[in-house]
Amino acid sequence: MILQDDEIPAIARFIRMSPHKVRRVLDQIRGRSYREALIVLEFMPYRACEPVTKLLRSAVANAVHNAGMQAEQLKVHQAYADMGPCLKRMRPRAQGRGYQIRKPTCHITITVRPMEEAN
Repeated sequence: MILQDDEIPAIARFIRMSPHKVRRVLDQIRGRSYREALIVLEFMPYRACEPVTKLLRSAVANAVHNAGMQAEQLKVHQAYADMGPCLKRMRPRAQGRGYQIRKPTCHITITVRPMEEAN
């Protein structure tokens, strides 16, 4: 991950959720302002909204505390979910067989940056 000077990241690793399900939430907030993204996440019906909201608040807290930026001036610059390791479990089936169940995990990354002012 290559960051510019004004980008502040936050990363959540090993989230017990499929990255495909998280991506549909991240697609909705990418490019939006912090306040707008929070409103969108609050009213979406998906389970993935909870860890994404928590991570977005963490990224903004990093920007405010570590870089001295203002939360109202921030927007979501990058938001993506990568595949993590899969937990492999067995399910008993007929005639003594066992079928594998794969429980996916994902790594979510959100970076925020200040909005460009139109002058």
